[in-house]
Amino acid sequence: MTTRTALTAALLALPLLLAGCGGGDSDASGTGGAEEPLRVGASPVPHAEILEYVAEVLAPEAGLAIEVVEFTDYVQPNVALHDGSIDANYFQHEPYLTEQENGAGYQFEPVAPVHLEPLGLYSAMAEEVADLPDGATVAIPNDPSNVGRALRLLAEEGLLTLADTGDAAPTTADIEENPKQLQLSEIEAAQLPRVLGDVDAAVINGNYALEAGLSPAEDAVAAESADDNPYANLLVTREGEQDDERVARLAELLQSKQVADFIAERYEGAVVPAA
Repeated sequence: MTTRTALTAALLALPLLLAGCGGGDSDASGTGGAEEPLRVGASPVPHAEILEYVAEVLAPEAGLAIEVVEFTDYVQPNVALHDGSIDANYFQHEPYLTEQENGAGYQFEPVAPVHLEPLGLYSAMAEEVADLPDGATVAIPNDPSNVGRALRLLAEEGLLTLADTGDAAPTTADIEENPKQLQLSEIEAAQLPRVLGDVDAAVINGNYALEAGLSPAEDAVAAESADDNPYANLLVTREGEQDDERVARLAELLQSKQVADFIAERYEGAVVPAA
C-alpha cells in the first residue's frame, strides 16, 4: 500500500483546526466534525489525480479539507473503509462493490458516480482483433465482476459467444463458442500490464492501463463503449455516513462541470465523465 497525504489538504485543514480550538462547535450533521479532513482512499491514476485537483482547486471555496490515501490494488481500499482507516473511497464500479459487499459482508453506500474508464484489449503483437492467432493466450482480470466485463468485451468483438446470464456477470463456464480456441488466463488486475509482453493480448482495466502509459482511446485494439455502460467509478462511504456533510460536499465537487472538464482535458478519452 502506498499512502500520500496531499500537502494542500493539510494546509487547508489548518485554519479549520484553529477555528475548532477557538471554541467553535463541530459539525453536528456529519460523523466527524467539519474541522477534520476527509480521508479518501483511491487508486493512483486517475482517481487520486482527480481528488488532488479537487483538493487544490475546488475544495478551498467549499470549506473542505481532503487527505488522499493511495492504494495500488482493489482489495485494501474496502478493507480500510470497513475498519475506519479512511472515511470514503473512490476506485470501484457498482458491480465490483456489490461483489465485495456480498463476499465480505461490508455495509457500504455508493454516493455518486464520477467517471468511466473503458476496459481495453491490448496486444504487443496484434494491431487488430482479427490479427490474434488461433490458440492465442489472453490475460483477463481475475475478480468476478471484471472477469464478466472482460468476457463481454471479447464477445462484443466476436471472439467468443456467451450464454445469456441476464444481469449476472458471466464466467468462463458461460462460454458457448470459442472459435479461435483462445486460452484465457485470469490474473490479478494490477499485474495485467506487466504480463502484456508475455501473452498475446490482455484485457486491462483503465486505471492500470493509464499507470502503464496505455490509453484505451489510442493503444487498445478494442475497447468498451461508454454508452449505457454500468461500470462508472463511484465515491463510496460506510452505510449511514452518506449524510456526512464532508462526503456530500466532495460528491458535489466530483460531479461538477469543473471536474468533468478536467477529466476531458487531462485524459483525452481514456477516462470519461459519468453521465
